[in-house]
Amino acid sequence: QVQLVESGGGLVQPGGSLRLSCAASGSILRLLSMGWYRQAPGKQRELVATITSAGSTNYADSAKGRLTISRDSAKNTVILQMSSLEAEDTAVYYCNVGVTVPIEGGQRYLQVWGQGTLVTVSS
Repeated sequence: QVQLVESGGGLVQPGGSLRLSCAASGSILRLLSMGWYRQAPGKQRELVATITSAGSTNYADSAKGRLTISRDSAKNTVILQMSSLEAEDTAVYYCNVGVTVPIEGGQRYLQVWGQGTLVTVSS
């Protein structure tokens, strides 16, 4: 019912920048929270940043000052602008959205995950 298309991952040198994008499509009534998580090799998936429909943001301590989350509500898109990247930022980055979708007689809340995009920070 809801599809997420992520883009923007790749290889970047330490200190460099990358821009991740995630576009949601499908039978969406309301797009509520949007966010990015990441999973480094051998580690659990962790929060990077989230943004509500009102624009309130929340960042992991490791992301503060270097990563900026934003959203384009008209395009159902969430952006993660990353700068001053470090080797420790190497991970698969996953988009996550909370949406309401129509069902017979009402609506239903869903949490949807993207397939992930790999970010590698290396010289």
